[in-house]
Amino acid sequence: MTTAPRKILVTNALPYANGPIHIGHMLGYIQADIWVRFQKMRGHECHYVCADDAHGTPIMLKAQQLGIEPEQMIAEMNQAHQADFADFHVAFDHYYSTHSPENRELAELIYTRLRDAGHIKTKTISQLYDPSKEMFLPDRFVKGDCPKCGAHDQYGDNCDVCGATYAPTELKNPTSAVSGATPELRDSEHYFFDLPAFADMLKAWTRSGSLQDEMANKLNEWFEAGLQRWDISRDAPYFGFEIPDAPGKYFYVWLDAPIGYMGSFKHYCETTGKADFDSYWQKDSNAELYHFIGKDIIYFHSLFWPAMLAGADFRQPTNVWAHGFITVNGTKMSKSKGTFIMARTYLDHLDPDYLRYYFAAKLTSRIDDLDLNLTDFAQRVNSDLVGKVVNIASRCAGFIQKKFDGKLCSEFTDTSLLDEFQAAGDSIADAYEKREFARATRDIMALADKANFYIAEQEPWQLIKDPANAARVHEICSIGINLFRLLMIYLTPVVPELAKRVQEFLQEDFTWDSHDQLLTNHAITPFKALLQRIEMEQVEKVIEDSKAANAQASAPSTSNGELENDPIAAEINFDDFAKVDLRVALIANAEHVEGAEKLLKLTLDLGGETRQVFSGIKSAYDPAELIGQLTVMVANLAPRKMRFGMSEGMVLAAGPGGKEIFILNPHEGAKPGQRVM
Repeated sequence: MTTAPRKILVTNALPYANGPIHIGHMLGYIQADIWVRFQKMRGHECHYVCADDAHGTPIMLKAQQLGIEPEQMIAEMNQAHQADFADFHVAFDHYYSTHSPENRELAELIYTRLRDAGHIKTKTISQLYDPSKEMFLPDRFVKGDCPKCGAHDQYGDNCDVCGATYAPTELKNPTSAVSGATPELRDSEHYFFDLPAFADMLKAWTRSGSLQDEMANKLNEWFEAGLQRWDISRDAPYFGFEIPDAPGKYFYVWLDAPIGYMGSFKHYCETTGKADFDSYWQKDSNAELYHFIGKDIIYFHSLFWPAMLAGADFRQPTNVWAHGFITVNGTKMSKSKGTFIMARTYLDHLDPDYLRYYFAAKLTSRIDDLDLNLTDFAQRVNSDLVGKVVNIASRCAGFIQKKFDGKLCSEFTDTSLLDEFQAAGDSIADAYEKREFARATRDIMALADKANFYIAEQEPWQLIKDPANAARVHEICSIGINLFRLLMIYLTPVVPELAKRVQEFLQEDFTWDSHDQLLTNHAITPFKALLQRIEMEQVEKVIEDSKAANAQASAPSTSNGELENDPIAAEINFDDFAKVDLRVALIANAEHVEGAEKLLKLTLDLGGETRQVFSGIKSAYDPAELIGQLTVMVANLAPRKMRFGMSEGMVLAAGPGGKEIFILNPHEGAKPGQRVM
């Protein structure tokens, strides 16, 4: 059923320009691409843009570490990102960078409109300053002792040991993670966006159907806590755009990053002429604007961004659509297990349509995490795409080619099954529209089961033995090819390359409305294998290559990069070191701690004595994978009373934090209780 054409602009979260794309990233881009392809098949004017997020302190520091200019680094990363997306068949109409003239122009325009309307305030704040690097330090670039529990080597915004949050100025014995210097406290004037002034507007907008219910409910917690003014400025040196009326002050990366959607679309409009920028972004626009993002950046997209747009006299998004994270085999992606898989590593061994289908088969309209179970992945693709869908064509095409000159029959005596398949198009379209991709694929596979049952029941391979049955066999196989065609029309947004091969086989170009017609008296080409089964050896090769790549990436560097970022502490003598009693410990149990964002509760066996330790490694480990591992602990650390109980030691771990935390594991043969010398 044809619908009135709509004007739609779709964007994806902007990947940060300091690293390659991995399969965790790909979930959001595949989700958006499926929805865009569906809209385009329906005949709507739909434009799909994205860009690299190219500003900020991490970009500046990484470029310094590499010995190149930031512009060179982000240009090279931009090419790599575009190649990965293209090879996963994510078909952006335009891919750009936030480091662009259009983005600078729009960032300055939005800022000056906000300023002139009285929505920008200034305030002098105290910050830690690195006298060696001559720069103010962002929270995550300061380390020191936690002001609450005294734990060493904690970041400037929260403690991984006790879970406390604090300002970087509260850290004890702070050091710069950039140079190792002791930072100084200095005052600086900063610019703030008056977010509380938009509280009423945001409360109405977040409950207008623009967000998923889970997201709207979460935002309500922030409204209840009270919105705060947002610091939108950073001091030089900083890689980004200078604030026009404030020399030496730069826009914080999160101010100009979402404006990058506008900048990319503006460049697309100006270079292709395929759309009018103002008609999509002006306040009274009747176009639809959709942002597909990960759940970790909801706050920026659902509070700051719509408020900025409103204050600068632009329209708000029609919808901000969030998705969850990816786990692999039930746990977070692991470099040591080889399940932290880069997009390019996957592409080296497997067809991208496999992953697109598996993601679609599990994506719903909720913000749920999605597990990529690699065994289930192979089995489902083989069963559904190869064993059900492609199997229909392979069972029927040979008869059409050999017995009927490669041409389908001219009419059908019974269209009941074909009618059912055609009628299903509206409900499948409704599922796609509502981003209920799992429902769409489930309904399509239910139809595939019916098609296979029909062919098995009719047994054309038996009927063809009697020449008198030729017309009947011709009709059965022609119906089979038409059923296959309808399934592939419905699957085209999900598996575009498979659909392309099918269209070549059928000698037809698909639109969504193609399902309203049937193919009769139509020539098809000789059938060739359309899709290969996944062999587990291919999956295992992806894991092996990921392990090797991650091991190489974590190997010691001749550039001494880790020491540059985290210098060796002040020298101690042997007597100081001898006071620390390090022991091998068996992790007898590990569990989550209710109410703690960072902590896991570990029960450690020291070979006859057990200790309870709270460790800030939740972001990097699933408790189940820790049980049974050997590790190293500080056994003579004074017990510390925490909000969740008594912690009787400390587990040793390395890494900068977040997902990059690695507990120390002794080699096989070490026994619980042995002293580490």
